[in-house]
Amino acid sequence: MLSDFTLKPEIILYVLDLTGTFVFAISGMITAAQKKFDLFGATVIAFVTAIGGGTLRDVLIGSQPVGWMNDLTYIYLIISAVAITLLFKSYIMRLRKTLFLFDTIGIAVFTILGLQKTLGYGLSPVIALLMGTISAVFGGVIRDTLTNEIPLIFREEIYATACLFGGLMYLMSQMLIPSGPLSILIAVLSIIGVRIAAVKFHWSLPKIQ
Repeated sequence: MLSDFTLKPEIILYVLDLTGTFVFAISGMITAAQKKFDLFGATVIAFVTAIGGGTLRDVLIGSQPVGWMNDLTYIYLIISAVAITLLFKSYIMRLRKTLFLFDTIGIAVFTILGLQKTLGYGLSPVIALLMGTISAVFGGVIRDTLTNEIPLIFREEIYATACLFGGLMYLMSQMLIPSGPLSILIAVLSIIGVRIAAVKFHWSLPKIQ
């Protein structure tokens, strides 16, 4: 019966994780295309952008094999993103605002997934907060490093800081509200809200003079 059907938090996060992986792969492909990479190079950039952060997190917390190796869906999804970008590049390039929104959703979801997985390994909330942020942003760091760009988290934009804030909101809400879905929603909306507001109002951290 429909009344008995409920979406479990892990199912919601899994679907959002796949969505984030797909969008991050497209982001990598776009960057590679702008740098005039060949197909192999662009595919490598798509892969490291999509799964680089999660791979680094799993290595650091001792989760073996790393997450995407246990689920081929991630591989198929990244390959699909590569193919779709090749076929519809001109159209996708016009969807920058939409891609920005999905990218923002992606870092929000990756933050919570990384945080939850680290807590599941019995590590402290502080370490979990750091691992959640690494999950979200280090795919982009690897992408930018390989394409000879200054990584986004080292520029003025509020990016990793939004992940840290959202992760902190998740930990606090878990202590106050014992509801998994609500804690996830609060954290995800916090990251999305801070990221969008930072871009719209040009918020940035102070520079080192």
